[in-house]
Amino acid sequence: MHIGIAGAGVLGRLLAWRLSRAGHRVAVYDPADGPLARGAAGWTAAGMLSPSAELECADLQVFQDGLDSLGQWAEIVAALPGAPDFDCHGSLLLAHRGDGGAARRLVELIEHKAPEGHRPQPLAPDALSRLEPDIHGPALAWFLPHEGAINPLQLMPALHEGARGVDWHWGRPVDEVGEGFLSVDRRRHAFDHVFDARGLGQRPASGPATGCADVRGVRGEIFLVRAPEVRLTRPVRLLHPRHRVYIVPRRDHHFIIGASEIESEDRSAVSLRSTVELLAAAHSVLPGLAEARLVQTDTNLRPALRDNLPLIEQATGLTRINGLFRHGWMIAPAMTARAIRQAGIPLSLPGASAA
Repeated sequence: MHIGIAGAGVLGRLLAWRLSRAGHRVAVYDPADGPLARGAAGWTAAGMLSPSAELECADLQVFQDGLDSLGQWAEIVAALPGAPDFDCHGSLLLAHRGDGGAARRLVELIEHKAPEGHRPQPLAPDALSRLEPDIHGPALAWFLPHEGAINPLQLMPALHEGARGVDWHWGRPVDEVGEGFLSVDRRRHAFDHVFDARGLGQRPASGPATGCADVRGVRGEIFLVRAPEVRLTRPVRLLHPRHRVYIVPRRDHHFIIGASEIESEDRSAVSLRSTVELLAAAHSVLPGLAEARLVQTDTNLRPALRDNLPLIEQATGLTRINGLFRHGWMIAPAMTARAIRQAGIPLSLPGASAA
């Protein structure tokens, strides 16, 4: 089949990778200058794979998609060039004594929603110390076993490089998406099927928006720091009164710190408030971060729908996907696989290798 994709974020790249491996002809159109241009929201993410923890604001479908995607990421990463980082050693929820009441209520919410075997496991101080010796300060801790992390900065170029034979059209924003066509520079290109994965780009220029087009941007801010003396082997969430501050380890003693979630479409640089609050909160559980060096800050807009849940819309010759919110990397494999399946596009052709 000849397939067109609008958008080369995490969804667009995963779609292109899956479909090209199955032997389909794929063309991708994106306004970015090239495969390393960091415009899509997928570039500005910690890559946490935390289906249980996300039950705080997600439903059981997102949980199941996250769980399914963990297994799919293991297969995808193994097939990609460059061996991108992927781990599934679990994650930690932490809270200081003064925030214990709010933290317990959140943990109880997760316990109520999560199936058996995926609920937070309380950790005594000595057990926490054995898992992560450099964590000090929190009075309460829980372990979530079926969670992990990936590195988006490695995966975005790896998905592009691994999607062999795909016709990438960089610097080509899509004007219109319809059943079986993409319009670029006011010229229509016909396809057997089209996937619209543009995120905020699906919003109409004028008039009311419904479904996937009823999308808004939610501002997120992250920090990359380097602390050679700090050891951390799994993602950590501090249950802070105003933020769910996360710390995600990366290679060479680098750490992603973030979690700001602001109802704003402002793309300007990180704010002083976020800098002070998030970095101070991270330091309160990893004291070794006091001598960390701030390597980079970044902001972006996550595409979210009215209910903050993802949506797939199918029509003849057209599939729209949107609303991945803060769950993008966590559920992208399951969402793309389901969208392809619902579109009736085969992923196992004679002589092709499908993932």
